[in-house]
Amino acid sequence: MDILVSNCLLGAPCRYDGGAKPVDGVIGLCSRPGVTAHPVCPECAGGLPIPRPPAEIRDGRVYLESGQDVTDEFEAGARATLETARRVRPAFCVLKAKSPSCGRVRVYDGTFSGNLVAGDGIACDLLVKEGFFVTDEKTVERCHPTMEHPVAICLGSGLGSVARLVKPVRRIPYADIDGFPAGARPVAGHSFEATVGTLDGVPVVVYPGRVHLYQGYSVREVTSLVRHAHHLGCRDIVFAAAAGAIDGQAPLGLGLVSDQLNLTGQNPLVGDEALRGVDNAFVDMSDAYTPYLRQVAKAVAGDQGVELSEGVLAGISGPSFESPAEARAMALCGASYTAMSVVNEVVLAHALGMEVLGVTLSANKAGAPGVSHETVLSYAEGHGADFEALLRGVLTRL
Repeated sequence: MDILVSNCLLGAPCRYDGGAKPVDGVIGLCSRPGVTAHPVCPECAGGLPIPRPPAEIRDGRVYLESGQDVTDEFEAGARATLETARRVRPAFCVLKAKSPSCGRVRVYDGTFSGNLVAGDGIACDLLVKEGFFVTDEKTVERCHPTMEHPVAICLGSGLGSVARLVKPVRRIPYADIDGFPAGARPVAGHSFEATVGTLDGVPVVVYPGRVHLYQGYSVREVTSLVRHAHHLGCRDIVFAAAAGAIDGQAPLGLGLVSDQLNLTGQNPLVGDEALRGVDNAFVDMSDAYTPYLRQVAKAVAGDQGVELSEGVLAGISGPSFESPAEARAMALCGASYTAMSVVNEVVLAHALGMEVLGVTLSANKAGAPGVSHETVLSYAEGHGADFEALLRGVLTRL
């Protein structure tokens, strides 16, 4: 996996003041087995000296604090950076936040007062227009697992074998989890004991089963594992579920969720108690599935030669499978997969500020005859190796 990365984030003294901005999460990412980092500094590539006065963007031009217009130098460095990206074809780029050359979404506004304005830096803008995925060091650092911030993994039907890969530190019966329904019994393919430990050296909390709306549980009970993971300090959470592939939209096999349709008629943010720990009930659901985590997963799948589709998940309450007409309606709405879980869990996780990766294992064609819970379990168990390989690859990259 090749990554384009701002050299200052790796500790190179290439900033305007002659310093660096090393970030442990970025350095760790670039030191992972199978990862090749390609350091860039557009400002150095543009011929600007070190040290120099700081620069900011104003009205589409770049000025040093001294007033000198250095737009030409910034554009030359941006073109050189783009040529490097074209040559190495990185899985993604990690660039310095707020920088007038590397900043993504918000950059310094030209007043040299610390204020930010919407927009991309000069080099970042070229990379994005060319179709390269760009993120910043803050996202990488936030997604970096630690003992204080393990990765939560919530598993669906037939995928719970991942729990056996964990080197356990402790186990938590679901009966001890606040809000989880007392006396609940797992459906086939699920179990109710969380494992806290490490998976390939990465701190994790694995939940090898869940309860569902179709079992008669409330949406608050269905999402209790998410709140528990957040309480344990998890900032990243992986949701995996068996799903139906909607004809013409996705094949059978592994898929990444990029967005969702909540067709359950439920929402975990309804009511005062549901908002415990949530800053605002009116949650912006754009990018609820973290783009950076999806990009890492796609890069891992490419390295492993694993087929991985990507699309929208339509969540239904079940327990009946979707009818052919419902599957066609979901296709018209842009859905690629359908499942009886995940969507409400993602709403709460996103509202709590967690980074989300959604993975489906499509075990049947949505709306097709002959599907049953048993056939779904059989398919999941027969194709779990690819899921395990993908998950382990993502964890070790983070």
